[in-house]
Amino acid sequence: MNPLIENIYHQAKSNLKKIVLVESDDPRVQAAAKIITDEKIADIILVDKNFINSHSDLIEKLSQEFYQLRKDKGLTLKEAQEIIINPLYFGTMMVKTKLADGMVAGAQNTTQATFKPALQIIKTKPEEKIISSFFLIEVPDSHFGENGIFIFADCGLNIDPSVEDLSQIAIQSTKSFQQLIGTTPKVAMLSYSSNGSSSGDSVNKVKLATNLIKQIDPSLIIDGEIQADAAIIPDVATKKVPNSPLKGQANILIFPDLNSGNIAYKLVERLSHGHAFGPLTQGINMPINDLSRGCSIQDIVTTVAITSVQTTANW
Repeated sequence: MNPLIENIYHQAKSNLKKIVLVESDDPRVQAAAKIITDEKIADIILVDKNFINSHSDLIEKLSQEFYQLRKDKGLTLKEAQEIIINPLYFGTMMVKTKLADGMVAGAQNTTQATFKPALQIIKTKPEEKIISSFFLIEVPDSHFGENGIFIFADCGLNIDPSVEDLSQIAIQSTKSFQQLIGTTPKVAMLSYSSNGSSSGDSVNKVKLATNLIKQIDPSLIIDGEIQADAAIIPDVATKKVPNSPLKGQANILIFPDLNSGNIAYKLVERLSHGHAFGPLTQGINMPINDLSRGCSIQDIVTTVAITSVQTTANW
């Protein structure tokens, strides 16, 4: 295991958190829950229909809380009582009411199904304008990125981010990187163009977002617009962008849209025989994180460890 991932496990074990897992009929989730419990990575709460049905008092409490949150949107108490027995909503409300510290789902549910309750219930941190997502990518035996570790964003939530959204995604990603990895973020604002080698609306968006980020935080090591090879390969950077502060050593890759980001992370994960943990949320009040439906047992364990570490940062 990459030492940087091992450090995330160490952080989780040093400050045990309560993490909800749904989809407990999935053998991968069952196996992961046992590993997490045995290795004291987190306290697991398995939320399924049986758990919900055996906690009738909690159904009523969470229904009332959910109703109060959504009544201005037209939700009735009866509808709240019907919705809350969905494990995704039940688990999310457990996090909202601080009966748990975070939740991980997605082994059987889509990203949309996992994140819909979170967007309705948990919402953004007060200082944030959007919730975005990122993947923590581990490329084995690699000198790219931070010893093979990258953050890719946004690959799961924001379909076509605006200039302002793209700048927020990048800034949120630097905070996530510092929290989880603890080394200096180096941000590449990716495009099909490097330093004016091509043009187009997407290129302009990336340029404007990069300039905005530099105004917000001039201390960040960032470049854009920049092509992926120039962002992560020093020799290519020397030829294409010799004055880039990244010097071909980017460890955070920000994609101009969900299309490119989602395609890229899946290709990197499969072609490199690596791991992609997420999509993980950022900018949200409390951590609700997703899994790929093709996830492994180890992916679930690591995502729970990441979720536990996320709960320690101003949640």
